[in-house]
Amino acid sequence: MSENLRELISAAKTAFEQASDLDQFKSARLSHLGDKSPIALANRELSQLAPTDRAARGQEINSVKSEIAAMAQSREEELTRERDERILIEERVDVTLPTRVSQRGGLHPLTLLRDDICDLFVGLGYEVAEGPELESEWLNFDALNIPADHPARTMQDTFFIEPLTTKLVLRTHTSPVQVRTMLDRKPPIYVICPGRTFRSDELDATHTPVFNQVEGLVIDEHITMAHLKGTLDHFATAMFGEGINTRLRPSFFPFTEPSAEVDIRCFVCRGESKECRTCKGEGWVEWGGCGMVNPKVLIACGIDINRNSGFAFGMGLERTLMFRHGITDMREIVEGDVRFTAQFGVGR
Repeated sequence: MSENLRELISAAKTAFEQASDLDQFKSARLSHLGDKSPIALANRELSQLAPTDRAARGQEINSVKSEIAAMAQSREEELTRERDERILIEERVDVTLPTRVSQRGGLHPLTLLRDDICDLFVGLGYEVAEGPELESEWLNFDALNIPADHPARTMQDTFFIEPLTTKLVLRTHTSPVQVRTMLDRKPPIYVICPGRTFRSDELDATHTPVFNQVEGLVIDEHITMAHLKGTLDHFATAMFGEGINTRLRPSFFPFTEPSAEVDIRCFVCRGESKECRTCKGEGWVEWGGCGMVNPKVLIACGIDINRNSGFAFGMGLERTLMFRHGITDMREIVEGDVRFTAQFGVGR
């Protein structure tokens, strides 16, 4: 065997022995057995030899290549065995340790908030009323004094169920539950109505096509706006802490008269900062809507307007949750990321 071929064996042996792990060995094997290795180049040079010398030289090259391959296999098996032994030590599991406690399921923050609100009003003597999410147009619109040409009844806001002759919609608010309650019972009526509602909005930081509302309804003798204001103040204090009062701004809703938007005193600056980003220095944040129940609605539901009056109010649960916890993006509430719900003790 020629001296240069013996040197290839010696160089390969040294390289394989110096490889301390499988990654280094892979590089060394490629250098000494790969397509561009010296032994591969020597094999290509056979074509340049005379036919009489080619056979003998080819046998020498094949012998050297086989010896290098055998050394490579032996070293690879040795390094693989060392790796496996090291992994067994580094990644061993102590089976005597107590098992990891699996995470427990829990209620979503919106559900917890809804239950808190229901508990609050049950403590005030209210009842919790619920109704179907698939409603008739009459209960969702007509009984609430919303005329046929009202923008809320167009496809832009409402999900209509096909065929349209069924006159069924996905309820756009929980007010149909109030109508059902007034149709089923006689005053006095004190109910709180939580539930999911649907409108054709795109999901973004402040809107979602499926959202939760809570509405309150009181029908009794001698009910006034003063009762409404006191109820809203108590509700706001329970939700946002002491010192949070409400303000009523004149507005218009077909089902209440007079109507008002409900603002709450800013829960961040308490109305004391012109630099507040939450209320933009105004000291108030819009929360929901309210008003005295329109006599037309009472008449449609068979309520004696000469004897009874009432008020109603409604707030979005998502907005209330965002206010309470400083959430800036509504998508965090609805997308189901456990990192969000874990902040509320859910799943621990």
